[in-house]
Amino acid sequence: MKNYRFGRSLKPLRHPWFWCGLWCLAIAGVVAFSLLPPPPMPDFDSSDKVSHFAAYFVLAACAVQLFRSWTALLGAGVALVLVGIGLEYAQDAFTDTRMIEAKDALANTLGVAAGLATRLTPLRDLLLWIDGRRDQS
Repeated sequence: MKNYRFGRSLKPLRHPWFWCGLWCLAIAGVVAFSLLPPPPMPDFDSSDKVSHFAAYFVLAACAVQLFRSWTALLGAGVALVLVGIGLEYAQDAFTDTRMIEAKDALANTLGVAAGLATRLTPLRDLLLWIDGRRDQS
């Protein structure tokens, strides 16, 4: 039987649980802001979609910084997409100030895809550098 280590899909960061905790707090922040009354938005047609895209881009790009394998990243990406879809339903069911919008879920999904694509760039190991680890995954 193999000896499985919890967190083995994480990059070799010096403080992996600190960074994972921040990522989880960011996800919780997106969940909370998604269920609160909408903030005032800039005056252009797709500003709401841009904010959806940006939030999920950042969450997925952070996952790229944390996870070493494509399998783990795809799992995180699917989970983020499901969170986005679930929040659209939750907004409709639990709030009077928000409603379900398929275009919001699409913007979330596109943000996740773009964020995961940062895995293909030299910035994929930026957190290893920030965290002080020079040996990259």
